[in-house]
Order: sequence, then C-alpha cells, then structure tokens
Amino acid sequence: MANTEPGGETSNFDIQSVSRVGQILSLFGPRTVELTAADIAERVGLNRTTAYRYAMSMVTAGILERGTRKGAFTLGGLLLQLGIHALHRKRVVDIAPGYLDELARTSGATAVLSLWGIDAPVVALVQEDPARTVHVTVRPGTQLDLSASQTRVFLAHLTDHLTVERTMEPLPAPQRAELEAAIYTARRTGYYVSKLPDGIYGAAAPVFDEHGICATVALLGSELGADLSPGSPLLSALTSTAAALGAELAGREGAPNAQLRRVAE
Repeated sequence: MANTEPGGETSNFDIQSVSRVGQILSLFGPRTVELTAADIAERVGLNRTTAYRYAMSMVTAGILERGTRKGAFTLGGLLLQLGIHALHRKRVVDIAPGYLDELARTSGATAVLSLWGIDAPVVALVQEDPARTVHVTVRPGTQLDLSASQTRVFLAHLTDHLTVERTMEPLPAPQRAELEAAIYTARRTGYYVSKLPDGIYGAAAPVFDEHGICATVALLGSELGADLSPGSPLLSALTSTAAALGAELAGREGAPNAQLRRVAE
C-alpha cells in the first residue's frame, strides 16, 4: 500500500524515493552501461546497503536488471520498452533519417539529430558520410554538455525560461556571460558553431514543429578544410535541412522529403 499523508497526498519519503530512482538512472549512459551497488552509493551519496536495496527493488520492477559482472546492474527491459515508445511519439525521429543521410553526403561530415532530455540535449540519431573512412562521430544516447552547439541552440529557443535560468545559475560569471552571448548569437543567426578540442567543430540548427523547438540538426567534423563562414555551402546545407525537416513536421505544402526524393532518383 502506498505510504500517504493525511488527505491522500504522497509522503515526503515517497517523493524522496522517486527522486533517488531518478538519480540512479541518470548515472547510466553510453560509457556507463553497468554499475555496482558500491558505484551507486558513492555517486549518489548513499550507504551501500541502501543503494543495494534500491537496486534490487528496481530489478523487481523491471527498471534495472542484473549485469554481466558479479554484483553489477544495468538498465532493464521496462526502460527499453518505454524508451522505444517515447521515441516513436517523436515524429521527428521517424522522418529525420533521410534528411540526415543526405546532409552527411552533401557536407562530408557526420549528421546528428538531438532531442531535449531532462536538462540537456541527448543524441538520438547519427549518420556518418559513407564516402569517408575516418569519421568524427558521437554515440546515440550521449548527453551533451554546455559547450555543444546543440545545447546552445536549444537554450536559445526553449520557451521554458526557468530551465534556461536553472542551467545558467551555477555558472561562474565569465562562463555565464559567454553562454548568454552564444545564446544571443544562435537566436540572431539561426545556427551556432562550436569550436571543440583537437580541431573539431560542431554546428547546429533548430528544428521547429507546431509547438516550438523539438530537435536540433548538427554537423560534426574536422575544422581542417571546413568553410564555417556565414553563408557557406556547409552552413547553408545545415540550416536548409533543419528548415525542411521542420516544414515536413508542420505539414507545410512543398516541404521536401529527402527519403522520397532519393527513391525517385
């Protein structure tokens, strides 16, 4: 039976339990596929016994399952089921592959589609240029940080200003000022280019549906030989792809469909 306070409201204990489950789940990612109770305890700030009890309860609920290593846990079948369901509700994921394929071939770079997660963008789809043998790429499921062009484009267009403010609040003044300037640039130009370590660039543009920004389309590649000047063919291909994808989502007449066009050719 649920633990409730008088009046039928959920107790603080239950609310904390839900929060703890969320904290534990957020520890997993493309580079962290398994965690032990000791790992969970250290990263969440629990004792090992409590962390183990949480993990076992989540196994019973299908949220986690036993990992390949002794004493390890990994994401469970329930999350896989819900994740697939959630992605299928995002129509942009269904129609984006053709656009990404054409963009990767046109630009010679890696094309990426990202969606907004809890508090940051998450990579949903990646398409590499098949003509290249060496790729700059990113794994689907990667949560992007504040330096990513996709993050800055999202922050420029999110209508939830509390989310934007919460993202900026912990930043030191110089970093906050730099991020605010980047957000302004992304709004003004319709795209954003980030210069990343090791001579890598990331360029992103927003995709809008009838509710506002729903995704970003991005290119990842080497700065060597890449024309990233305003109006360059590379940036024009990026912004045109994002606009065409948004037009199809909105059902506007004349919106190009890369998949159908490629079949026709």
